[in-house]
Amino acid sequence: MSDTLRLMCILAHPDDESLGTGGILAHYAAQGITTFLVTATRGERGWPGDAATYPGHRELGRIREVELRAAAEVLGLHEVVLLDYQDGELDRANAAEVIGQLVAHIRRVRPNVVVTFDPNGVYGHPDHIAIAQFATAAIVAAADPSYAAPRAFASHRVAKLYYLAPSHKLLAAYQEAFGDLVMSIDGIERRAAGWDTWAITTQIDTLAHWQQVWQAVSCHQTQLPMYQKLRELSDEHHRHLWGTQTFYRAFSLVNSGRTIERDLFEGLHRPADANEVATAQKVIH
Repeated sequence: MSDTLRLMCILAHPDDESLGTGGILAHYAAQGITTFLVTATRGERGWPGDAATYPGHRELGRIREVELRAAAEVLGLHEVVLLDYQDGELDRANAAEVIGQLVAHIRRVRPNVVVTFDPNGVYGHPDHIAIAQFATAAIVAAADPSYAAPRAFASHRVAKLYYLAPSHKLLAAYQEAFGDLVMSIDGIERRAAGWDTWAITTQIDTLAHWQQVWQAVSCHQTQLPMYQKLRELSDEHHRHLWGTQTFYRAFSLVNSGRTIERDLFEGLHRPADANEVATAQKVIH
């Protein structure tokens, strides 16, 4: 692995990478940062169409993997890994097994920054909550040399962990486009809450990539019936949806404070690119 900076997103379903982190994945890939994605399930239960046309778990999982890989190509991802857990059952998976798999990938890839869902799963989705918990635990375990992962890689200490932290304003725009983000779990209604502005630590300008993100979202054809309104939105609304991404810095070994970050890699050394090196050499000579 080269000494370039590396970003890893650890998410639950195909389309999470586009809807949730598409902006930063496109933004950082364009900067030459190597981007990686770990997706826990194939989303094989995510069928918004007519029940009579449902292709079945296995076939839908295959289709959604194809859609995921197409979206990943649009976003410039270096690698996509699928863990093959069951959609809708991630919170009941064997915790030690999931964490062990994540530790192996973290140690193999050696990311500087990891991004996952927030502890509330944005709108209470159990799979989102589960992957946030597993990813957080895996980051701690990956740094522990005594932790035995399924595959033998040297321990690795992630420098920064971020949780998705959509603002109230952004969630309002999402719900205008997608409808109410709500689900009933154990007889209790869970709704998208959004993050207060004061709690958001990091805001990334991804406006230059909004069309790229929308193209990636559009790769998820099986899911678009649920998001039909997206096709009808104005460019201005699309820019609002995909033009800014906000996060909560769960931990950082390199910086702190309440000043809003504008870069997930703030505090980390960015290797000089070829043009910078050439310029420096000219100055030296």
